[in-house]
Amino acid sequence: MTTRTSLRAFLIDDEPLALNRLARMLQATGRVEIAGRATDPTEGLAAVASASADVLFLDIHMPGLSGFQVVERVPPGPSIVFVTAHDEHAVRAFEVNAVDYLLKPVDRARLDSALDRVCARRARPGGDDVRAALERLAQQLRAAPSFLEHLAARTRDRVQLVPTADVTHVLAKDRATYAVTATTQHMLDVTLAGLERRLDPARFLRINRGILVNLAWVAELRTELGGHLAVRLKDAARTELAVSRDRVRALKDRLGL
Repeated sequence: MTTRTSLRAFLIDDEPLALNRLARMLQATGRVEIAGRATDPTEGLAAVASASADVLFLDIHMPGLSGFQVVERVPPGPSIVFVTAHDEHAVRAFEVNAVDYLLKPVDRARLDSALDRVCARRARPGGDDVRAALERLAQQLRAAPSFLEHLAARTRDRVQLVPTADVTHVLAKDRATYAVTATTQHMLDVTLAGLERRLDPARFLRINRGILVNLAWVAELRTELGGHLAVRLKDAARTELAVSRDRVRALKDRLGL
């Protein structure tokens, strides 16, 4: 029988559409009050402490801070429900460690099941020992990373594998996604958001709505007219890429500035 305990939930997901969809689904259950939401994991982490949340719904692969990094820093209290788009090995690990998860796109029945598990865990004395399980899971995943080492560029008669180390940035334009190297660009059969989840967040960072930059290729930062920030790459063309204002702090943090 479904437990009807009211829960205060905080949501962190860098994809606004996914975040809003999950919020609507949670509210539709009649069991959850949305205590807050954030598309920036750093900002979300700062807000969780004051939100008095019972449960944190947390994406795994995000620019700036990964879901695991957020968990390591979040104050004790809220139960954790991870949201994952592709980590099949992580899903199995969640099952073994009895850690709640939702697989995108979120299914209503699975959401109800996750809420039941959260309520049951919080009702058991000492049952909210999620942090130890999460730490074990984080160690497992760090020991066996599944990030892409090559990007597949498809043409009519072949598939060319482009090493991610050679990719200066990934660009979304004209409803297509391109992997850009120092000498050329390759069209990819994947969305920018989907690719972001498959690339190592320690190496690739979203700097605006349409660009993921390879931090290893960043030569310098430039402040342009109006106070806008741009990164200049190490390629021969000295390519400059605009940085959105809401991504400046995350970029500087990653570069140690």
